[in-house]
Amino acid sequence: MVTQRDLKAEVTREKILEAAAEEIYRVGYQSASLCEMLKRLGISKGALYHHFASKQELGYAVLDDVLAPRAVAAWDAALSAEDPIEGICRLLDEEEQFLAGQRLACGCPINNLAQEMSPLDEGFRQRIERVYRRWHRAVQNALAGAQQRGLLRPEVDANEVAYFVIASLQGAVGLAKNSQDCGIFRSSINGLKKYLHDLKMPAT
Repeated sequence: MVTQRDLKAEVTREKILEAAAEEIYRVGYQSASLCEMLKRLGISKGALYHHFASKQELGYAVLDDVLAPRAVAAWDAALSAEDPIEGICRLLDEEEQFLAGQRLACGCPINNLAQEMSPLDEGFRQRIERVYRRWHRAVQNALAGAQQRGLLRPEVDANEVAYFVIASLQGAVGLAKNSQDCGIFRSSINGLKKYLHDLKMPAT
């Protein structure tokens, strides 16, 4: 039986995760301040350590419970379209809108952690690798399914295209973040969208 105490604890845990995700996204994992996060939340260190034994455990939970599910949900929604090429292109347009807003300064939260923490912490590296593998598999399967339905050219290698889509998007975000110029992202994804449309079977 779930008690009010259990529900309150779960709400507190979710608030901690959201605040930690925001702090890590803003300044990076190593620079993220637990004290600053607790101050914003108005909770004690005891409440934090009731849920997470260390900053590392909290960081892992941010990846597993916040960042990865968000990425999976966005891509699953895009790839569930009858034509996954069009779904991917719509998602790329949405990414451009996000970058034009608050995300340009910070880029992609998962890619940020990959660059910062994968060389330093095997737990982070493995978790990020799982996210990328899940992402690649979803794109590959969607493209292979579209190919079977006659939407893509028969010579298309869904495995290679999936890697290319992920690498192109992550690279475009990184370039835009470094230059603080959303126009660079727009130019990059326009090229990617043209490439993807060229994979489709010609209209009859």
